[in-house]
Amino acid sequence: MSSHRTTLALYTLTIFVGAALLFLLQLVFARLALPLLGGAPAVWNTAMVFYQGLLLAGYGYAHLLSSRFPLKIQVAVHAGLLVATIGALPFAIPAGWEPPGGGSPVPWLLGLLAVAVGLPFFAVSATSPLLQKWFAASAHPAAGDPYFLYAASNAGSLLGLLAYPLWIEPNSTLGWQCLAWAAGFGGLALLSIACGATVWRRAAVRSTAASGGVPDPRRRLRWVLLSAVPSSLMLSVTTYVSSDIAAVPLLWALPLALYLLTFILVFARRPLLPHATVKRALPLLLVPVAMLLATGATTPVALLAGLHLAGFFVAALVCHGELARDRPGAEHLTGFYLWMSLGGVLGGAFNALLAPVVFNTVAEYPLMLVAAGWLGLPRDRGFRRSDLALPAALALLAAGLLALVPGAGPARTFAVIGLPVLGCFLMSGYGPRFALALGAVLLVSRLAPEQGQRTLARERSFFGIHRVAADESGKFHLLFHGRTVHGMQALDPVARRVPLGYYHPTGPLGDVFATALGPVAAVGLGTGAVASYGKPGQRFTFYEIDPVVHRLAADPRHFRYLADSPATIAVVPGDARLTLGRAPDARYQLILLDAYSSDSIPVHLLTREALRVYLSKLAPGGRLAFHISNLHLDLRPVVGNLARDAGLVCYYREDDASESQAAEGKASSRWVVMARRAEDLGPLARSRHWQPLAGDPARKVWTDDHSSLWEILEFDLW
Repeated sequence: MSSHRTTLALYTLTIFVGAALLFLLQLVFARLALPLLGGAPAVWNTAMVFYQGLLLAGYGYAHLLSSRFPLKIQVAVHAGLLVATIGALPFAIPAGWEPPGGGSPVPWLLGLLAVAVGLPFFAVSATSPLLQKWFAASAHPAAGDPYFLYAASNAGSLLGLLAYPLWIEPNSTLGWQCLAWAAGFGGLALLSIACGATVWRRAAVRSTAASGGVPDPRRRLRWVLLSAVPSSLMLSVTTYVSSDIAAVPLLWALPLALYLLTFILVFARRPLLPHATVKRALPLLLVPVAMLLATGATTPVALLAGLHLAGFFVAALVCHGELARDRPGAEHLTGFYLWMSLGGVLGGAFNALLAPVVFNTVAEYPLMLVAAGWLGLPRDRGFRRSDLALPAALALLAAGLLALVPGAGPARTFAVIGLPVLGCFLMSGYGPRFALALGAVLLVSRLAPEQGQRTLARERSFFGIHRVAADESGKFHLLFHGRTVHGMQALDPVARRVPLGYYHPTGPLGDVFATALGPVAAVGLGTGAVASYGKPGQRFTFYEIDPVVHRLAADPRHFRYLADSPATIAVVPGDARLTLGRAPDARYQLILLDAYSSDSIPVHLLTREALRVYLSKLAPGGRLAFHISNLHLDLRPVVGNLARDAGLVCYYREDDASESQAAEGKASSRWVVMARRAEDLGPLARSRHWQPLAGDPARKVWTDDHSSLWEILEFDLW
């Protein structure tokens, strides 16, 4: 009995540690490399596809090894792989790897991940299924059904996911994290070899009773679909919530944490939530989520984000619960995980690789909600004509109401779409009928005008979804990233020369440009409003990572800031820190950093090392101006600490636009200016509007090796 407890503890601990290391590897390397691509949600989604693909490869290796070779060879081969991997540690970004200056960065990112962390991730990913198969060969009483160890694996993943942002990242440097991970991998290798020693003398995997015999192709296809939908839905919710509701770092991690939690719950020895109860709750959550998608509501943040996450959680719980109920016997364990992993890869690839090319909205989100309803609700009867006729009738009703009821905006959409969406709930007794009804109504809701505006252009890039719209009054064109306004311009031929939004002449930037006459560098293009400050003979160089933003800003049908500027305009594609670093030293009189107004800020542009680059490109007597307006992050202590650390003078101005000013196109904004000497700031240092900014000595200066968004998070939930 004591030996059984020891064996179980050893396997549980090893699988737990391996899963924690797997997720810590993803997060540490993301912190190393992904900020170079601007911190967009698609960066994380693409990385997730790579990790899912490599997880599939690891599961394939485990399946091949365990099904074709005796236990002794399995243990020896895997021990050799683990030992060989130690030679590739600690991982780091290889020398010479820089993101591309234009086009899609997806191939570059996938290549970087493969070269830098491919082998360690592969070795760790193969460990859990292989150890579960070894446990099935042990003499432990629970060896006949080792799937409960999968819950331990996901518990380790969840711990790694939560521990990194809450404890590891704020209290350690990246160099230490890479070394600590390497040490942890060494411990995992020793634990894995110890697990292999417990079954070394057994000639073959013990025979266990199969659950339904050898899985047929239709059953395997069902496993793939039940895995693909939650995987795709997780990334869909991440993209939608972080771009259309609030781009808060916390909201990137929550869907993944909930995804892992569903595996823990359904593969536990004693599931806490009855599967039948969860299935009954599915339409109760899918219907309100569909209503939110139809109306485009974005506030209150906590309530709406909570509903989206709850809908995803229950949908994933139902799909994963179906998988757990249909799991085969232990002799098919690695094959089962292989098909599950394939589904995860297909779901992730659909979102990260196919959807940005095919869709110009987050259309993959409603599609996966429909798929979850189809797969998760009862399908215990044949398909009938009414299963097509009733959804079609609901769609016609929704279209008729949209045509008859005047007005625009979320309230009107809610009023006319609400009844058809609620009608979907009445069809939830049969999954396909419910799914078709939900999909039909959501499709019709796309006909409603967005926020009372007329959409002129919409493009989706790796970095987000951009939309150009004419406002309801017909006075302005606006540029949206998701649902956040990232620039605007008046249509009147005279007024259109006035920079609007955060860049209004009566705001802080007007003060900055009052005496700025030399060459100007601007990190971040937006609509190009800054170009309006240009003078004849002056040169403005914009550094912009997203080619779609450049294309929209340069199109005179939408915005004319660039075309009308009397200055000479140049736009340099690619990551600003790398491209600006190639510019001649001491070239610019003013460097404008405008990459932080988005809530997913590129951290690598706010570090000690980045500031050194800016200062090397700044001419004597020049200034740095930081635009730090942000809904959820207070960047003042970060920027103030950078200035104090570099011995620079630093001033701050917060400008609140009145209602009348907002109606004319001015937006409230926060700006910081720095210079080597107070004299370089001219009248700004003497203005009552600008106040000295000293930073926060109690906080560490951000560097390429250490930073933490959690310290500056200001999230107004309501």
